[in-house]
Amino acid sequence: MTPLEYLFGLEFHGRKFGLENILAITDALGRPQDACPSAAVAGTNGKGSVCAFVSAALTAAGHRTGCYTSPHLVRVEERFTVDGEPVGEAELAGVVEDLRALVSRLRAEGRLSASPTFFEVATAAAFELFRRRRVDVALLEVGLGGRLDATTAAAPLAGAITNIDLDHQRDLGHTLAEIAREKAGIIKPGMRLVCGERRPEPYSVIAAACAERGATLVRAWDGVTAAASGAGGRLIVELRTPARRYGPLALALRGRHQVENAVVAVRLLEALDGAGVSVSGDAIEQGLRSARWPGRLELFRMADGRTALVDAAHNAAGAAALARYLGEAAPRGQPLVFAAMRDKDHAAMLGHLVPHATRLVLTAPPTPRAARPEDLEAVARAVDPRARVIVEADPITAMAAAWAAAPDITVAGSIYLLGAVRPWLAAEAAG
Repeated sequence: MTPLEYLFGLEFHGRKFGLENILAITDALGRPQDACPSAAVAGTNGKGSVCAFVSAALTAAGHRTGCYTSPHLVRVEERFTVDGEPVGEAELAGVVEDLRALVSRLRAEGRLSASPTFFEVATAAAFELFRRRRVDVALLEVGLGGRLDATTAAAPLAGAITNIDLDHQRDLGHTLAEIAREKAGIIKPGMRLVCGERRPEPYSVIAAACAERGATLVRAWDGVTAAASGAGGRLIVELRTPARRYGPLALALRGRHQVENAVVAVRLLEALDGAGVSVSGDAIEQGLRSARWPGRLELFRMADGRTALVDAAHNAAGAAALARYLGEAAPRGQPLVFAAMRDKDHAAMLGHLVPHATRLVLTAPPTPRAARPEDLEAVARAVDPRARVIVEADPITAMAAAWAAAPDITVAGSIYLLGAVRPWLAAEAAG
């Protein structure tokens, strides 16, 4: 079994909450997570976009920057980047092989009571990869929740919580306050925590956690003004914070919701700058202009002029953000290829998206977690009995069915769906 086969085989161990495994592994490694300063980003939506902005700005400031995100779209190496570039397969395989031997030894010695999960080993691999690459600063996207997430084995200088919404309720809780309590688990004594959430119920939980642990709380929007113009493409934004003025500049990532993410990213960068990781205003502007985050309102243009807008709108809040974008960019609607995982709120997601779909093509990516298209069809017809709905089991065939109705389509609803179609779209767009 190759190292990466071993890593993916750990997925069969599912999700497990608790820090015992990750701490046992990292302690045996000599705590690689302490080799450089780090920042953590948690929240329901927008984490990856914030990481993309922050990583690009730190690199522009001259710091060798490691960034660990999840999940990946196509290749597992996408989760581990240094200065915006994924690590090589052989490099990752070497680290995972060392971890496999270490895990085997720890199990034999009784220092690991259970096999680690995919995410625990991947997180340990990120810490070790960044130590071996001698990165200056590491950026860690929290996987699920925060309190018991493997990334919290690190002690970040600063962090951010983007927002709180209903998602993964089975694991995190059924109210905004319960979910906020889990997300607030990233807060460590003495760190600077940027909070993008403004609603009183979840915000009060985060504020209380900061006070209890002696962390400095920065409300992302306090003293901030943001102006954004443009529709349908990249926005021209101008931001003013208590520290600096940024722009006007073209924001790298599409969608008006990216202004919220940009504000959180800027305040996190300012917090890092205040904590000793120097980041100039020019570098922050460069990060906002140049960030890359594939699969998030990403536009593919075919040689014959057809387009596909792909977006990982994988929960109700993400679907709402996509719907707002489509309302501006495609006010008359366009065909939508949609798939979702079984554990998502399909009625809420489709409730946002169906009004913008001139034709709804339901499909499923190749994963056992995917919802059956026929089940999604029943939900879609309940949302709007007049909706034009068809089912195509294969995602590529589903896109062809959408293009048969109009030259410009949207593909959304699941990161797994994007992973299934994005390589094909990239190859076709390249000609």
